[in-house]
Amino acid sequence: MNIQEHVRAVQQRVAAAAEAAGRDPGEITLCAATKVQTDESIRAAIAAGITVCGENRVQELTAHLAADAYAGAQVHFIGHLQTNKVNKVVGKVSLIHSVDSPRLLQAIDAQAAKLGIVQDILLEVNIGGEESKGGVAPGETGDLAALAAQMEHVRLCGLMAIPPISQVPGANRQFFQKMAQLFVDIKKEMAHNLSNFNCLSMGMSGDFEDAIAEGATLVRVGTALFGPRPPMHPDNTK
Repeated sequence: MNIQEHVRAVQQRVAAAAEAAGRDPGEITLCAATKVQTDESIRAAIAAGITVCGENRVQELTAHLAADAYAGAQVHFIGHLQTNKVNKVVGKVSLIHSVDSPRLLQAIDAQAAKLGIVQDILLEVNIGGEESKGGVAPGETGDLAALAAQMEHVRLCGLMAIPPISQVPGANRQFFQKMAQLFVDIKKEMAHNLSNFNCLSMGMSGDFEDAIAEGATLVRVGTALFGPRPPMHPDNTK
């Protein structure tokens, strides 16, 4: 299968999952996770119908932006973001998925203020309580959301999560269910922000259909679109 066929197949799977859950397929955004992809493969995916690209690493984001590889699509930052690299991301992407601390939130707000913009963000939740992953604890998400709501140059648009890796089909549905409930709970606390708080980013190549069944509005898909990732270049690790 070529990239066009992969994109079509994933779009059909997204639509089928939405319809099976009684949802409008138009509610679901397919974000192509472009980690370790070339400029050419990103352009091919966009030509095939991808409208949102998600980048994991600042160095790759910067290089692809310089090459205008994302032309015709929105760009999101979906990977871990260090505070000292905020200036390379804020204002360069439509949405930052991975805000998980007051320090990072404040750094994004400060950089956005310098640029005179409002940066759209999601809060990353460590829904599985894994020490190896970033993300705010579920019980602390409300406090971080309240802090974000106070900032003039940040717009909180929803939540993101990466559940624990599992080889068992359906095993992550419990985490997607918890995220969906947390999303509803936070939204209730943010009555003033209802028009913006509308994105629940969860689900990847191995489980996006389950995520859609539990309420995801955005799924981040890489391997199912591009095939197995090529080896990472040693200079392209950040």
